[in-house]
Amino acid sequence: MKKEKETKVTYSGLYVLLILINITCLIVSNIIVVKTVQVFGLIFAAANMIYPITYILDDVFTEVYGFKKARFVTWMSFLCNLIVVIFFTITIALPASSEFKYQTDLVNILGNTPRVLCASFLSFVAGSLSNAIVLSKLKLVTKGKFLFIRTIASTLVGEALDCIIFFPFAMYGTISNDALFHVMINAFFFKVGLEILFTPITYLVVNKVKKYEGIDTFDHDEEYHLI
Repeated sequence: MKKEKETKVTYSGLYVLLILINITCLIVSNIIVVKTVQVFGLIFAAANMIYPITYILDDVFTEVYGFKKARFVTWMSFLCNLIVVIFFTITIALPASSEFKYQTDLVNILGNTPRVLCASFLSFVAGSLSNAIVLSKLKLVTKGKFLFIRTIASTLVGEALDCIIFFPFAMYGTISNDALFHVMINAFFFKVGLEILFTPITYLVVNKVKKYEGIDTFDHDEEYHLI
């Protein structure tokens, strides 16, 4: 397996497929995040069920392809979500026909999406990119060993920032402050817990992708620009 010092400007079919899955998960999660669910007395956002997929993908992008390509995925995901939000906004603004009886429902579900987009933008910069930076730096420190340390440590940093920024920005005023606090705290521990629980799956997926792509990227001399 070739160890790369710099990420090549190439885009394999698998890399593109993983990007598409990541973008789909982001768009869906930003729509269903408005619903809160209660499980065993704990309150969660419905979007949390998508997290096991996205957190594994985040680790794969940085661990296999390097920071530059992980950063590319972040901005492409945001751009696609922006396009979706624009069309949602236009659809809501268009005058409804007399036969359409669900305008209020449409506004209640999709009308919050621009606000969620802003929250996603801020949490993306602070959460996703910090997760990628921590994972990338620790890979150099550990010389590519102890993947579980890198994934857990990067999740602690990334998800803490993501939850602190995203939930208040996206949901403040839509639910009580007490419920908002519980959603935020529960989301953080839920995600960190899943990161630990799914570590064997992360190892499996990362190793399979590395083997398929034939690369193992190390971000030597990376300056970690946001763009």
